[in-house]
Amino acid sequence: MDFDLIVRGGTLPDGTIADIGIIGETIAAIEPELNVTAGTAIDAHGNLISPPFVDPHFHMDATLSLGIPRINASGTLLEGISLWGELKPLLTHEAVRERALAYCDWAVSMGLLAIRTHVDVCDIRLLAVEALLDVKKTVAPYIDLQLVAFPQDGFYRSPTARDNTIRALDMGVDVVGGIPHFERTMADGTRSVTELCEIAAERGLMVDLHCDETDDPLSRHIEQLAYEAQRLGLQGRVAGSHLTSMHSMDNYYVSKLLPLISEAGVSAIPNPLINIMLQGRHDTFPKRRGLTRVKEMLAHGIRVGWGQDCVLDPWYSLGTADMLDVAFMGLHVAQMSSPADMARCFDMVTNVNAAIMGLDHLGLAVGKRASLVILDAGDPVEALRLRPERLCVIARGKVVAERARQETRLSIAGRPRTVNRRHRPPIS
Repeated sequence: MDFDLIVRGGTLPDGTIADIGIIGETIAAIEPELNVTAGTAIDAHGNLISPPFVDPHFHMDATLSLGIPRINASGTLLEGISLWGELKPLLTHEAVRERALAYCDWAVSMGLLAIRTHVDVCDIRLLAVEALLDVKKTVAPYIDLQLVAFPQDGFYRSPTARDNTIRALDMGVDVVGGIPHFERTMADGTRSVTELCEIAAERGLMVDLHCDETDDPLSRHIEQLAYEAQRLGLQGRVAGSHLTSMHSMDNYYVSKLLPLISEAGVSAIPNPLINIMLQGRHDTFPKRRGLTRVKEMLAHGIRVGWGQDCVLDPWYSLGTADMLDVAFMGLHVAQMSSPADMARCFDMVTNVNAAIMGLDHLGLAVGKRASLVILDAGDPVEALRLRPERLCVIARGKVVAERARQETRLSIAGRPRTVNRRHRPPIS
């Protein structure tokens, strides 16, 4: 069998060294050695071959808007929401589209080839929805882009949000979103979870709610979300994003809650970069860490992925579209420090996130889509430590980004001429 492209001698995340043969847009073979010809051959010896990075939680309608019309002075979630309210009337279709496409360029350069973005539907114009549907078509040859209809000002709290959510779904938005903890009352939040899940069930769609992104331990909408997922047969199609109130809940209640989430097949998407920054703002010390109970969720068999959330917008003034930055922060805050836990964090920003988004075509296996990343690292843990260069990014069988290995030249007597911080411990 001849191949259009072969990636030779790379190290897979499980430590296997293999050649990967690609025909068209599909991985056709993964073997220790492929003794055949190819239109293009890429030497990956000594480097890690990864599935594409996947971000299941982002806000592309706001990305790269930092400073418009002003900076978030308090650094809080609520001021960020207020600032976004000031920015929305200033948005234009072209500005949203161009910022989103610029971010997608960053994403490709970092091997981030699938993104789920929430898009605010509380603007009666649905301008951002139209712009991101346009972006979705533009980037389809290299990025899987899912849109979530997100009534950011509250499904009931905002007078037009309910109708706008339905309109956005009718326009082709993929996922039903919500923000129950931002409704005016806990009761309205609970009602919103029920109705949003019913809308998703009726339309055969997935659900991804901003759920309990607060320090309030009495914000418990995740319980209702788990209940509705079971009641409506939505197991495996529902995600609760953030879930930060769980870091304040008492342990007895959580001991009841985690099995419910697991039984309901609800996924969790914590966003460590943003929530370590936004949460705990009312605390002095002890100060809450801004992260849900990741290790406990994993121990209960709950599917947990890491999300980016924001880059250079009203809520977060940093970010580079690097999902390894996200996993790096996550493993620190969750104290996932064992080699197995760190490798799991790498899997969370690749395979697990793809599963949360329902992207079964991604992964390093024969028959999967030929989208992969070659990193200047020897294994997943080293990739997390270094957040290294993406030497080559392949999307649908085509090379879409390349970068030369970066080494630092040293001018020190008796020491090596170059250094790149990769490390192999001595053999004992």
